[in-house]
Amino acid sequence: MIPFNKPFLIGSEIQYIEDAVRSGKISGNGKYTKMCQEFFEQQYGFKKALLTSSCTDALEMAAILANIEEGDEVIIPSYTFVSTALAFVRQGAKIVFADSYSDNPNVDASTIESLITSKTKAIVPVHYAGIACDMDVIMDLATKYNLLVIEDAAQAVDSFYIGKDGLKKALGSIGHLAAFSFHETKNIISGEGGMLTINDDRFIERAEIIWEKGTNRSQFFRGEVDKYGWVDTGSSFLPSEVTAAFLWAQVENIQIIQTKRKQLWEYYYKKLSPIATDLNIQLPFVPEYATNNAHMFFINFDALEQRSIAIQKLKEKEILAVFHYISLHSSPYYHEKHDGRVLMNSDKFTNTLLRLPLFYELTENEIDMIVSCFD
Repeated sequence: MIPFNKPFLIGSEIQYIEDAVRSGKISGNGKYTKMCQEFFEQQYGFKKALLTSSCTDALEMAAILANIEEGDEVIIPSYTFVSTALAFVRQGAKIVFADSYSDNPNVDASTIESLITSKTKAIVPVHYAGIACDMDVIMDLATKYNLLVIEDAAQAVDSFYIGKDGLKKALGSIGHLAAFSFHETKNIISGEGGMLTINDDRFIERAEIIWEKGTNRSQFFRGEVDKYGWVDTGSSFLPSEVTAAFLWAQVENIQIIQTKRKQLWEYYYKKLSPIATDLNIQLPFVPEYATNNAHMFFINFDALEQRSIAIQKLKEKEILAVFHYISLHSSPYYHEKHDGRVLMNSDKFTNTLLRLPLFYELTENEIDMIVSCFD
């Protein structure tokens, strides 16, 4: 059997976990937490990085920091995971759904301005499959209308946006805030886990307070304040030091992991390109302003029936390939809340997108087997 995903251990995870346990500090914000956060800040230019227990938690922190309140509107793509919306719904926001591009699942940046009202508070672009949204357009809109941009970079570790100024910027470093995932299906993993990145100085101090259960604990232990007390709302957002130790083993080997994943992605593309037209499938599109972090290899069919047949053929060969999101605007919860606009491209990807197996230990021979199922 070829699974859809297989978590990969680089080899030093157990060693670091044991070291964390033996240190007597396993509750969070210890040595490994600090090492991971410093790596991401230095490697990718985030002003502040805070590990969290999930990407959902990071998004919830972002919603609190953005002071999202009852009646505020937040613009997100409909083609995304439920957590992208849930974090803001919990704060009382009305979600305004945007459509995808016709050639890739990212939010169509040209449609966003028409959705902005006097109640709009934030735009939440989702970098689907680690491919950048058009961040220059989005950030220009944010400046024009005094909005916050919160990047959902769950799938976008080690991926970049090339701006109109020619500068290459890491995804998660462009918006005011951003959220990452280290779930076992992502490029680098900690089982469950995430990270909030803060790129606007206004939010750094409060982010740390919310992260530390609403206290000024971090400042106190650094000797920056002489009193330790409750100063804000907060929750248990910190991951354990065991989780951080596991993540550090992956983080310090990120380029090894990424090199292998990119090789596999390119091999898929090489094998499918000559036959894509005959098979009536579309391969992933990477805009010229984006890089590819090889998070996912997906294909698009013309219709739901074609995809269903392909899934069944792969299943008969014991190969697990899976579709992805159901457009949120069409879900039972949001159906009555949506304003009725037809989001044609989002619905298309709901019915036609298929994700193929992609994980570190996948082999080229196995990719040949997968591709052969489409003949």
